[in-house]
Amino acid sequence: MRPNLAVLDVSLIDRILQEAFSLLMNPGVKVGTIEAAELLSSGGARLENGVAHIPEWVARRALQSVPREFYLYDRGGHAAVHYGGDDVHFDPGSSCLSILDPDTLRPRLAQSRDLVRLIQVAEVLPQYAAQSTAVVCNDVPSEIGDLYRLFLVLWYSHKPVVTGAFSTSTLQAMIDLLVADSGGGEALKWKPRAIFDVCPSPPLNWTDFAAHNLVVLARAGIPAELISMPLAGATGPVTLAGSIVQHAAETISGIAIHQLASPGAPVVWGGAPAIFDMRSGGTPMGAIETVMLDIACAQVGKSLGLPTHTYLVASDSKLADAQAGMESSISAVLGTLAGINMISGAGMLDALACHSIEKLVLDAEVIASAQRMVAGIGTPTETLATSMFAQVGLQGEFLKLKETRQLFRGEQHFPSSVIDRSTRPEGEGEVQGDAFSRARERVQELLASYSELEFPGQTRSRLQESVSRAAERAGLVTLPGIPVNELQRMQGSAAI
Repeated sequence: MRPNLAVLDVSLIDRILQEAFSLLMNPGVKVGTIEAAELLSSGGARLENGVAHIPEWVARRALQSVPREFYLYDRGGHAAVHYGGDDVHFDPGSSCLSILDPDTLRPRLAQSRDLVRLIQVAEVLPQYAAQSTAVVCNDVPSEIGDLYRLFLVLWYSHKPVVTGAFSTSTLQAMIDLLVADSGGGEALKWKPRAIFDVCPSPPLNWTDFAAHNLVVLARAGIPAELISMPLAGATGPVTLAGSIVQHAAETISGIAIHQLASPGAPVVWGGAPAIFDMRSGGTPMGAIETVMLDIACAQVGKSLGLPTHTYLVASDSKLADAQAGMESSISAVLGTLAGINMISGAGMLDALACHSIEKLVLDAEVIASAQRMVAGIGTPTETLATSMFAQVGLQGEFLKLKETRQLFRGEQHFPSSVIDRSTRPEGEGEVQGDAFSRARERVQELLASYSELEFPGQTRSRLQESVSRAAERAGLVTLPGIPVNELQRMQGSAAI
């Protein structure tokens, strides 16, 4: 039995969807691009002054054409992430401007080398089924920042990627980079390596940039993940139920644009809703109400049979401390129990503003425990306990049993050295080290275990050529995060 969590009953889900369909008609949805507006108009919506009034039948028709499941693939062409059903996967949080320096314990602007280290750690950790373009590389020109982040992930990882474009001008360049990685547009379409986050602007507004991305991704057959982000009390109704309605309306309207552009293209009911903290004026990602919002929004999507995503496992703490552990653990376990297909946010601190590789390692331990929990309690022996008692009687020497030796690894999850379960020897003084110190050591172990990747054919050369052209146009002389000797060796091999 897989344990499951739901926070909405069926009748409330029905009310949420009915009010969401009502909002699509009145007040309607702002649409910033002529192309998306014309798609909605031709599909049955009414347009007035840049606002699309979308009838329920148009929305429901779009929802019906969405694939109920699809996969993301690794570079080897193996299905690595399943969007659909109750399967749950995790990826590091994305787009942080800062990274926590593990020595000073202060945030600093992230550089390409930081993203490389984060990618390498996530590549080795099995708890992360996908990579993300986790931080903004502040040593790269902003006009190619989104492209370059994706390039570094593809250069250092074989895993699927959760990413997103910063502008309309670079979206096609990012798709071209993925085509180079996959060996062709058709190969990318049939075995997508990446999924793109696309965000509406609350309330009920698809800007020119966001709407354009939806159309381009749909027609390219590259999966899109819709990230609606109402803030309850600020850019959304103060009640949790009201913000869930807004999330549903924004997501359904995005699906309508996306499916009208290319019916059957893969799209995900995702999001990052949160409450607005009336005391601090912040957006607490670790608040239990934020967790409730995210789980409830995903539950609405699941009720429609759609693939799901959300942001959890993040913390509002400024350090990877007890608060971070509490907030991240609660949301990781609850999100896993809710069966959300992709959960982003691991490693993130300070309300998504800062990344910590050490926290990413700590969160991997939380994720492993959550995954063990949803694996449930099985019955691997013919009797539950009586046959083992028949062998040991009242002596209690279960350690001697063959069943114990055969089954304990399947029954128990064994964490890494980050988790200290040792018994303090009698008379010993102060405990040496804490979880963060052990995580810092674990980061070094993981980096040491990372091996240089092997690329099929001319894939590495195609990636380098593709990003070099964009880098030169942006005035970037070198490729940050790529060792010069590695590029020289590759260029020498190509010349031969």
